[in-house]
Amino acid sequence: MSNDNYNDNGGILPGTKPVAERLKTSPEQIDSVLIRKGKVGQDINIITDLCKKNKIRFTFVQEQVLDKLFNGNHQGVVAKIFDAGFLEEDTVLEMGLSAHLPLVLVLDQVQDPGNAGTLARTLYGIGGGGLIVPKHNASFLGAAAAKASAGALGKLPVAKATNLSRTLELAKEMGYFVYGAYMGDNAESLYTAKLHTPAVLVLGNEDKGIRPNVGKRIDISLTIPMRNDFDSLNVAQAGAMIMSQFLAKLGK
Repeated sequence: MSNDNYNDNGGILPGTKPVAERLKTSPEQIDSVLIRKGKVGQDINIITDLCKKNKIRFTFVQEQVLDKLFNGNHQGVVAKIFDAGFLEEDTVLEMGLSAHLPLVLVLDQVQDPGNAGTLARTLYGIGGGGLIVPKHNASFLGAAAAKASAGALGKLPVAKATNLSRTLELAKEMGYFVYGAYMGDNAESLYTAKLHTPAVLVLGNEDKGIRPNVGKRIDISLTIPMRNDFDSLNVAQAGAMIMSQFLAKLGK
């Protein structure tokens, strides 16, 4: 297919025919599809059917939303592209078992692409196993995330999960311990907690943290003791500290 209209910098693919073709040939590269409200026709039916077949989220939006994503003739259809391609959750978990550091990072509705990219960069740099993000309400792993990751997102195994709670249950069945950066009375200090691998580390939304249903699947909650009456670390900073502690304690 022709990539003449593909915005490499923004990870945006506009147009009914290009989007339909990408859905047919490389559906694993598509993060989501946005369609102008009221747009109908055979091409739209094909696109929505392909999205359903490949379990790709599609949303009907106002035209202004599409105009902000692509300043040109988008024909009422835009796809958000993740060039490296998404893998299945079980594939990422399986690959994580044999990683230099058997640690898989799960981001529970982290919104800032800079945070997502920075976390991917840290994880890849220390030899971590992979990244799993939810299909809904997650940061788009496009240009901003790719830049923050310094190329790591193109090398790290990445999956999208429909239900993170089920993903964590699957991880446990595969032998993973599930940890979470989770503030609460039962949280253990990062510096005294026993860290085991293979491990999944769950990091939550920048404002709301880890959702309750996801938090129920966590085996050990970790907290970072702070000094000087200061308790403000963003998710990328906290995640980097926790991941590095896994590396240090396990002598990797």
